[in-house]
Amino acid sequence: MKLFCGIDWAEAHHDVAIIDVDGQLVAKKRITDDPTGFAELIETLTTAGDSADEPMPVAIETPRGLLVASLRATGRPVYSINPLAVARYRERHSVARAKSDHADAMTLANILRVDAPLHRRLPADTELCQAIAVLARAHQDAIWARTKAHNELRSVLREFFPTFLNMFVSRFPLGIASPEARAVLAIASTPAAAARLSVTRIASALRRAGRSRNIDQTAAEIKAELRKPQLRQPVLVENAMGIQALALLAALDTACTSVEDLGQAAAESFQKHPDYGIITSFPGLADSTGARVLAEIGDDRARFADARALKAYAGSAPITRASGRSISITHRRIKNDRLAAAGWIWAFAAATHCPPAGEHYRRRREHGDRHAAAQRHLFNRLIGQLYHCLQHQQTFDEAKAFKRPISATAA
Repeated sequence: MKLFCGIDWAEAHHDVAIIDVDGQLVAKKRITDDPTGFAELIETLTTAGDSADEPMPVAIETPRGLLVASLRATGRPVYSINPLAVARYRERHSVARAKSDHADAMTLANILRVDAPLHRRLPADTELCQAIAVLARAHQDAIWARTKAHNELRSVLREFFPTFLNMFVSRFPLGIASPEARAVLAIASTPAAAARLSVTRIASALRRAGRSRNIDQTAAEIKAELRKPQLRQPVLVENAMGIQALALLAALDTACTSVEDLGQAAAESFQKHPDYGIITSFPGLADSTGARVLAEIGDDRARFADARALKAYAGSAPITRASGRSISITHRRIKNDRLAAAGWIWAFAAATHCPPAGEHYRRRREHGDRHAAAQRHLFNRLIGQLYHCLQHQQTFDEAKAFKRPISATAA
C-alpha cells in the first residue's frame, strides 16, 4: 500500500501524519526533537508499512537540520515544501484559516499524495559537497556582513572624520576595510587623536597590518593628510563618536577575519572535489566563486532534468507571461538568490578576462540590452554550458562555447 508522510517541524517537537492513497489517516504521532523522538518516528513509519523496497516519501517545510539529515541518511525520499505553498494548500480545505500542527502535517502528506511530481526531492549530494555548501554559504554571509559593517563605519566617519575616510578611500582599493586603514583608525579614532600621531606610531601600525614596502614614506603622507583642517564636532560629541567608531571597527575586524578564514576553508574543501577541475576551467570561476556555484547546484546529476531547469533555478532564464494578445518577457525574480549573486560575479569576471565572453556581452549591449540584462544573458549561456560539461565530464572549451556568428566568420 502506497503511503505518504508529512512532518510539521517545530523547535521542540514535531507532528507526524501518515496517510494512504485515498487520503485517509493511517497514523499520527508527536515526537520530540532528540534521538528518542527520531527512534519513535522510525518505529511509527515501520509499523505503518514502510519498507526498504518501497521507502515512504516524507514532506517537511525545511531542507536543513538534524531531523532532515537523519531522514536522508536512512535513504527515504525527503521533499522540502515551501511554507508559502503549504499555506496555499491549507486554504483549499479551510476558508476559516483554522490551523494546527497536526493539520499542517496532514497537509504536507496530502501535498505528496496529490502533487508529488510537481515538487523536487532533496538532492542526493555527496557529503563533501554538503560540507562545501556549508563553508561557501558561510563565506558568502561573512562577505555580506563585512559589507554591512563597512558601510556602518563609513557612515559614522562621514559624520565627524571625513578626512580619514577620504584619504584611505583614495589611497587603498579596499578603503577603510583595508588592514592599513583599520590599524591606523585603531590608534586615531578622532581628529584630535589623529593630530597627535607621530610618523613612528603610524609606521608601527602599518607594519602590524602587514605592510612591508614604502612604510616610512606612506606614514609621513598619512600624517600630513590627517592633520589637514576639517570641520569638527563639539569635543564631547567627537569623543563619543570616536568610541562608536571603535566599536564598529571591532565588528569590521571580526568580519574581515571571518571572510579570510572561511574563504580559505571553502577553497581547501572545494579543491578536493572531483568537479573542481571542470568548474574552474570556466572563465570567471576560481576557488571562491566556483565553490559557491557548486554549493548551490550540488553534485547530484539527476537533480535537474536539463539545462533549462538549472537556468530557471539560477534565475538567468527569462520568464514569459502570455494572456490573450498580451505577451511580456521579463527577468525571473523567484530564484536561488545565492546562485544568482555568484552568477553576477561570474559573468562580470568572464566578460572582463575572456575575450569571447566580452564580445558576447558587447553584442548584447549593441542589441539593446542594458548592463544587467547583458550580464544575465552571458550568465545564462555559461551556466548552460557548465551543466553540459558536468553531465559529460568535460572541461570548458572556448572555441565550442563561443562560436563566432556566421556573418562575422564570412567577413
